[in-house]
Amino acid sequence: MEIHASAHQNSLTTVTDQLGRILSVRRLGPLDRLRVFEAAGPDLSRNDRWLGVALLACSATAIDGVPYPFPNSKSTIEAMVQRLGDIGQTALARALAPEPAADLVTAGN
Repeated sequence: MEIHASAHQNSLTTVTDQLGRILSVRRLGPLDRLRVFEAAGPDLSRNDRWLGVALLACSATAIDGVPYPFPNSKSTIEAMVQRLGDIGQTALARALAPEPAADLVTAGN
């Protein structure tokens, strides 16, 4: 899996999943998360497992160069989850994972 990131926190990163799809991804900000909560509705916005999958899917902005608008309803969130599948979700999670602390890397731990 290849990950290409730029220096800005909210800028786009691309990652290639195991199917060879190039996924464009960006970290969601506070307003983005609020919009996901609103789209999810009051019940699903309290469901941590559903929200985890939804927030990850909403971080994808394009697949193979085809842009996808930010989901604004439960059905559009679910459509993006379906489109990405487990393989795409895994690639997004790896691309968004925090980098290990430098002292742990240099210490060999």
